[in-house]
Amino acid sequence: MHACIIAVGSELLTPFRVDTNSLAITERLNTIGYAVRLKTIVGDTVDELAQVVSSALVWADLIVLTGGLGPTEDDVTRDAVARVLQVPLEEDRAVVERIRARFVRRGMTMPDINRRQAMVPRGATLLDNANGTAPGLWIEHGRTAIVLLPGPPREMTSMLDAVIAERLAPRSGGAGLFRRVMKITGRTESDVDQQAQPIYGAWTSRAIPISTTILAMLGQIELHLTARAESRASADAALDAAVVELRTALGDAVYSVDGRPLEAVVGELLRARHATIAVAESCTGGLLASRLTDVPGSSDYVERGAVCYSNRAKTEWLGVTEALLARHGAVSEQVAEAMAAGIRSRAGVTVGVGVTGIAGPGGGTAEKPVGTVAIAVQTDDDARVRTFQFTGGREMVKFQASQAALNLVRLLLR
Repeated sequence: MHACIIAVGSELLTPFRVDTNSLAITERLNTIGYAVRLKTIVGDTVDELAQVVSSALVWADLIVLTGGLGPTEDDVTRDAVARVLQVPLEEDRAVVERIRARFVRRGMTMPDINRRQAMVPRGATLLDNANGTAPGLWIEHGRTAIVLLPGPPREMTSMLDAVIAERLAPRSGGAGLFRRVMKITGRTESDVDQQAQPIYGAWTSRAIPISTTILAMLGQIELHLTARAESRASADAALDAAVVELRTALGDAVYSVDGRPLEAVVGELLRARHATIAVAESCTGGLLASRLTDVPGSSDYVERGAVCYSNRAKTEWLGVTEALLARHGAVSEQVAEAMAAGIRSRAGVTVGVGVTGIAGPGGGTAEKPVGTVAIAVQTDDDARVRTFQFTGGREMVKFQASQAALNLVRLLLR
């Protein structure tokens, strides 16, 4: 079943307002088997909105419009849908009285303009709005169901949930779209796809088809697996087998198969080993410690973090010798190792991490360009150190450095 979501409102086409309704609608529709094939935002122009609705009627089983049901002249959703369906708008007196009573309860008189919210396309079914004045509308046109929902999320969400439970879910018979998210780091998108595509390419023809989307994100690659199945149990079985196939092919690069971020995975490893961690950061400026402590309960394993930006701080706080700094430079594997050893010794923890690099935009040289970052991780039994060359602006380099540091900890602890 194919769905189209149309967010209505000229304010959503500015930098000042974000369409969050479409995300909530997509999530709920996926759980009952609707694949959202198109999302779009249309301004408050009846002609343009009518064109979009008319086009969607050609292919969509469900069209959900959100916004544009208010009382003002620029609330044109009802008008556009009525124009496309070639039906008149008729005032529903019961709606007028409900709106009037709502104003009275608040000690106010209903402005006459609110009568616009009672204009209903002929043949539409009213959807109750417990949190606002504008009723929603349900219209069946051939094979397509059209749902008009208010724009404010508080009003839209409760109405959508009722529509799904009462009208849409019974049509699905329990079928739905079920997803898994696999997260991978330390590999490029092309490298991952070269190994994964021969595997997931065959899944679309299985009894329970699985489609796969590969997404390149900062510091990681995500594989989104979507199974269309008659029940969650059968989808889980198919997705479990698919995940095993991909993990076997991609190996240690896969750090999460349930959507968890890398800092949560590292935290679980530390907690499982009753280990503690302390970090010494230069170019990341505390970002690594921040990500570690973003995880609830991280006080179980995070002992401390030190931002040692200057050479003096590295020497005074971590015990990095001036001779070592002079010989190798602050951005070097030797200094990263000394930082990791220094913070680990002073904090008395299981794992010490040292990060030093050049985030830019200045400070790079031909030998050590912007984006050069050295990271070291140490425990009693093992140690890892590596120099990375990251691309992008300052914030991108800092994030990628924190991601690489977390991944080195994960690989050392696994």
